[in-house]
Amino acid sequence: MAQKTASPRVAIARAGAPLPMLAAKEATEANMMIPVFTGERHMIEAEAEKLDWDISGFELIEAEGEVASGMAAALACGEGRADVLMKGQLHTDAFMRAAVSRDAGLRTGRRFVHIFHITTADGTGSITISDAAVNVSPDMATRQDATTEVVKLLHKLGNARPKVAFLSATESAIESVPSSMDGRALRDWARENIENADFSGPLAFDLIISPKSVATKKMTDDPVAGKADAIIVPDIVSGNALFKSFVYLAGGCAGGIVMGAKVPILLTSRADPPAARLSSVALGAIMAAT
Repeated sequence: MAQKTASPRVAIARAGAPLPMLAAKEATEANMMIPVFTGERHMIEAEAEKLDWDISGFELIEAEGEVASGMAAALACGEGRADVLMKGQLHTDAFMRAAVSRDAGLRTGRRFVHIFHITTADGTGSITISDAAVNVSPDMATRQDATTEVVKLLHKLGNARPKVAFLSATESAIESVPSSMDGRALRDWARENIENADFSGPLAFDLIISPKSVATKKMTDDPVAGKADAIIVPDIVSGNALFKSFVYLAGGCAGGIVMGAKVPILLTSRADPPAARLSSVALGAIMAAT
């Protein structure tokens, strides 16, 4: 789908390292992006030479160190000189500080939320999770924004009516389980405020993904149970554990994107395989085409 859209300009914060340069080369050759490099020129050019990649036709913004490189990339996006912001060889906290800086011009008034779109190993299915990487203990308003952004992303990916579940440890709203009370409140809010999607919560994980569990517990009338497209988690621990379970135990490929800013933000990890990095770039290209 990303290849059917115009290639976005992707500002890579501190690009001069093997993994971000390889991802940039592969995505550029796949017509998914036009790179805008930021960082130390000698490091960027050295990595490009190792890849036998002529980058002379692309913009390179010189900056020294993590802080300056992160801000240079964020400013390029805030000023309209790039369409997507991508993390390169710098720590996540330095990268995100640049992204949320008022000077960068990327704030929109909405909360920044991270979304993983995970495809199954055989490529026949997918699940979307928010937020597993940015917000540690998201309040209700943040999870409302996350729900809105997840539905927006899935609509852009061609899902006309996504099914969204609010994760807890039970399908009943119990005061002693705060996430279950939140799940019910979020379900009611989402049904009232977001169109063209189905919502259910609270739901335990088995009821989110297992039709067998749904049948056993006689919840077949639930519009989401057993067939969810997305999961909104109550905290970063549950989200991170779910995401890594899908990847490391089930062989899923996870593309990640931060939404809520002026431009899509790609928060890649040093542990990401090439396919996951390309998947993240594809998500950025799709969302930048809005």
